[in-house]
Amino acid sequence: MDRRSFLTKGALAGAGTVALAAPAIAQSQPKITWRLTSSFPKGLDTIYGGGPTFAKYVSEATDGNFQIQVFAANEIVPGLQAADAAAAGTVEACHTVSYYYWGKDPVWALGADVPFALNARGRNAWQYHGGGIELFNEFMAKQNLVALPSGNTGVQMGGWFRKEINTVADLQGLKMRVGGFAGSILSRLGVIPQQIAGGEIYQALEKGTIDAAEWVGPYDDEKLGFQKVAPFYYYPGWWEGGPTVHLMFNKGKFDELPESYKSLVRTAARATDSDMLSKYDWLNPTAIKKLVANGAQLRPFSQDVLSACFDKSNEVYAEIEAKNPDFKKIWDSIKAFRKDHYLYQQIAEYNFDTFMMSQQRNKKL
Repeated sequence: MDRRSFLTKGALAGAGTVALAAPAIAQSQPKITWRLTSSFPKGLDTIYGGGPTFAKYVSEATDGNFQIQVFAANEIVPGLQAADAAAAGTVEACHTVSYYYWGKDPVWALGADVPFALNARGRNAWQYHGGGIELFNEFMAKQNLVALPSGNTGVQMGGWFRKEINTVADLQGLKMRVGGFAGSILSRLGVIPQQIAGGEIYQALEKGTIDAAEWVGPYDDEKLGFQKVAPFYYYPGWWEGGPTVHLMFNKGKFDELPESYKSLVRTAARATDSDMLSKYDWLNPTAIKKLVANGAQLRPFSQDVLSACFDKSNEVYAEIEAKNPDFKKIWDSIKAFRKDHYLYQQIAEYNFDTFMMSQQRNKKL
């Protein structure tokens, strides 16, 4: 066979192959339109942005055949009802943080974060390779939901205080805007937890209705101007060492998807997870410098305060484990990995980071 004949026949064969493959591709990528409600306002562009980022990835990978319309908090339902809306089928999906719903069952909190658990890197290791996603979804199936990690803020700050907190005694009677699981721990040390919407925190601090408030971290906090009315900015946010933000899907709707779409959703969620954490890591250094320049006074929680909070947290965990087998199963898994994670972190990671930090302090970087 001469070269020209070979190329001509090869081209025709290739064309035939494409013609046969196209219908199969079309069948595997049906046109689907979903609605996704977020727990976050558009103004919090990084954490809210996880929803649009996920939708973009899915649309691009399917040539626009799988469209997900994203709605901010309160456009369809209030932010704290996002998971309820997805479970009920009001929307097909939501983007939220599972500890918002811990009042229904403490197990919800374990999917996102609980006090003194894991940092973001450790949480992702546990979720993706330690069976964490599967364990949490055993519980979520009972809620008619499928949950996939889709974002992380990294360890959060400990909040804004109108006065310095030097001892455990300074927590007595402190009115603090702090939600969920952390509030239940702090209340055992004399703090009076307050549930206040994000848009109302500044005014409450300014008027003295509350004495302190936690939000997220430098990038999100800097937009709200807290340093003007509560200058002491404490760290770390021990109740959120690596909080996972989740995409949650109505289980029936997720199960109906073609297998290729299910795989794509998992991949796009994981890409969104990585994107959010890296974005916060990029933005927070600049934001913390702005905050300090505008009056924020950085303060670490003392070891005595942290130790007291750690001990109270363990008391609460023991109480819940004794009566909630779903909680115990997941918490046992986290604890087992936590011990090894922080053993290893003391070796290469810790020593490299602390050396580089010393170089930064010595102005050598």
